[in-house]
Amino acid sequence: MARLVIMGAGVSGHTAALHAHRKLKRDHEVVVVSPNSKWNWIPSNIWVGVGFMNKEQVTFDLAPIYKKIGVPFYQAKATAIYPEGESDHPDPFIEIIYTGGGRKDETEKLTYDYLINATGPQLRFDKTEGLGPDNGYTTSVCTHGHAEHAYQHLEESIARMKKGERQKFLIGTGHGTCTCQGAAFEYLLNVEHLTHKHGVRDKADIAWITNEMELGDFGMGGMHIKRGGYVTHSRIFTESLFTERGIRWIKRAGVKEIDEKKCQYELLDGTVNEEAYDFSMLLPPFTGVPLQAFDNKGNEITDQLFAPNGFMKVDADYSGKPYEEWSPSDWPETYQNSTYENIFAVGIAFAPPHAISMPAKSTNGNPISPTPPRTGMPSGVMGREVAFNIVDMMKGDAEKPVRHASMSDMGAACIASAGAGALKGTAVSMTMYPIIPDFETYPDTGRSLKYTTGEIGLAGHWTKHLLHFGFMYKAQAKPLWQLIPE
Repeated sequence: MARLVIMGAGVSGHTAALHAHRKLKRDHEVVVVSPNSKWNWIPSNIWVGVGFMNKEQVTFDLAPIYKKIGVPFYQAKATAIYPEGESDHPDPFIEIIYTGGGRKDETEKLTYDYLINATGPQLRFDKTEGLGPDNGYTTSVCTHGHAEHAYQHLEESIARMKKGERQKFLIGTGHGTCTCQGAAFEYLLNVEHLTHKHGVRDKADIAWITNEMELGDFGMGGMHIKRGGYVTHSRIFTESLFTERGIRWIKRAGVKEIDEKKCQYELLDGTVNEEAYDFSMLLPPFTGVPLQAFDNKGNEITDQLFAPNGFMKVDADYSGKPYEEWSPSDWPETYQNSTYENIFAVGIAFAPPHAISMPAKSTNGNPISPTPPRTGMPSGVMGREVAFNIVDMMKGDAEKPVRHASMSDMGAACIASAGAGALKGTAVSMTMYPIIPDFETYPDTGRSLKYTTGEIGLAGHWTKHLLHFGFMYKAQAKPLWQLIPE
């Protein structure tokens, strides 16, 4: 019997675990290691942050789900990988330290035959002075707890506006290298919508701050949409939407420092400005979670498995070629580590070969441009396809991965909430193909105009709401869960 160990139980890791167990049954073992006791449908955290949902509606306990399907679950975090084992312990293993489940702070060595790294990101609020809900002055929607905290502060601002006070809202990215602009975009529009709902929009000054070169970039280099016979860039759509809703924007900005009432930021031209605020939700930059690697003699080999940013190296081109030479073929297909073929990384945990948007630095040499997002639908697809490849190898049906899930040959669908409400809610419904622009195949736009679409309306809100319940159902492994696509 072989053992597959999955580090992480988010969208990618949990998806991989469900599919691998379904295929393997009890012939082989699937084990999940996660420091978190709960699963969180992160796309709905923005609704927790505006009070449309509570945190209980976006989470559930992991242990009962894994117990139900027969998957051992360790509430623990991995601290080190020994892909060659040790001299007196030849099987590869990971070191873990328990974070709950009655064994808190105990350590253990957990052997594996195959390993999936789905640990997700480390939230690096510390990269910007004053950033974050714990040791800073801003709020976040990265976790359900953060989102709940954000709503508490948002309620205070709404109460002040109802008393006649004006409030300044600053929402966006809190560092020059942030990603996940889409989540901040959703939260921005939901906050604006909420001020209308409470009848205080006239008291709210709402501003968007972003490291994007142009609005609508979203770390994807933007996208072109064909509607009514015209091809329009997402920049035009986003600027029009912000103008319609009275939202100011600050683009090409890297936040440098934050205090209780103001945010200092640097622009690409090197100038440093300040923006005052009463309420702020700014996303942090991401790095990989802290993991070390050692060979069987105890020598550290972390740089063989991980890039300097802490994300795991896979079958991608990490040669560092200049922007003009980037190619869709640079991106991984199987997410298999090139040194240790029984190790894979999926979702945010894998190291991208480069950004998707054009990189930029200020005249002072500071990076101000988005890093590539790898969340949502692509994360789920990666988790599933890597699980299937490992299942084939564990069963002896294949010697190497045969299924590919390259973001350069993958489409994505996204519904971005623009305000929650049964009758007045809206959402932006988008599809994109391929995720990584391919200017050889599509020289004018980088993507197919047939399969890259976008529109806004009430139907989008209801679709996003229904998808919330669908993915919560799927993640709890309820009957026929596998019929719901990633």
